[in-house]
Amino acid sequence: MIFKDRLKAKRGEANITQAELAKLAGVSTRTIQNYELGSRRPYQIEVVQRIADALGTTTEYLLGSSGMMVADAHEKGGSKAARDIDELVSEVTGMFAGGSLSEEAIEGAMKALNDAYWIAKEKNKKYTPKKYRKATETE
Repeated sequence: MIFKDRLKAKRGEANITQAELAKLAGVSTRTIQNYELGSRRPYQIEVVQRIADALGTTTEYLLGSSGMMVADAHEKGGSKAARDIDELVSEVTGMFAGGSLSEEAIEGAMKALNDAYWIAKEKNKKYTPKKYRKATETE
């Protein structure tokens, strides 16, 4: 089950409308509609937390482990990192689709690739020209 399905299911269990959930979470009704359609996903963990609180669940349940990786990437490295991790997760999920690996094995593979991404990103910082580095990274 993915985010949009979990969101719909929890909203149904809570017996509230999209408009009510949007008001409780502090987002627009259209945002909730887009989330449930699957055309958008939240990248800010604060938004997911407000939705989870309104539905009486956890962010981990709503996002799943792959969604948590994307949200964490957004927090750590911004939109580009979130897109990179989202693409990585999608490719890994597709690579194992229809296979005989357990969910735990797939999760482990995704975590290992996520860790490798951040290690590579850290190592590549030394190749960034000084004029593009942030002030705190130069020394």
